[in-house]
Amino acid sequence: MRTYEDFTAGLEIPLGPYVADRDDMIAFAREFDPQPFHLDDAAGGANELVGSLTASGWHSCAMLMRMMADGFINDSSSQGSPGVDFVNWKAPVRPGDTITGRVRVLSRRLSGKRPTLGIAKIGATLENQDGVTVLETEYTLLLLTREGVAA
Repeated sequence: MRTYEDFTAGLEIPLGPYVADRDDMIAFAREFDPQPFHLDDAAGGANELVGSLTASGWHSCAMLMRMMADGFINDSSSQGSPGVDFVNWKAPVRPGDTITGRVRVLSRRLSGKRPTLGIAKIGATLENQDGVTVLETEYTLLLLTREGVAA
């Protein structure tokens, strides 16, 4: 299990691949973001900005979360996150896209109040199969130290 001590500044962790499935995109949009260009091929094609059916940006975030859970979170002492600093949707995710990415530890420090809790600033980037960046985000990850895990 990875603990705070393993998340050194500069560490990069690869993510994915994850294939964006058309039916999953539409199901997610029906439930959470029912804008026409997320629900229908024709409506997506008629949208001047995207030109085809695209995943909701929030679905892209959910894809990122799945890749992070598989890539490192489920094998870490993660205690969750107090929040996200920003999310930028740089390009649409389209049906059939193969998404890969990476997270990078930007900085880290121990909590001033809880010495067995570490705080890491994480940057994440996702790209499609053509190397086009589709999402960028930064957030804070809380991790137990080795001492905290042993307690």
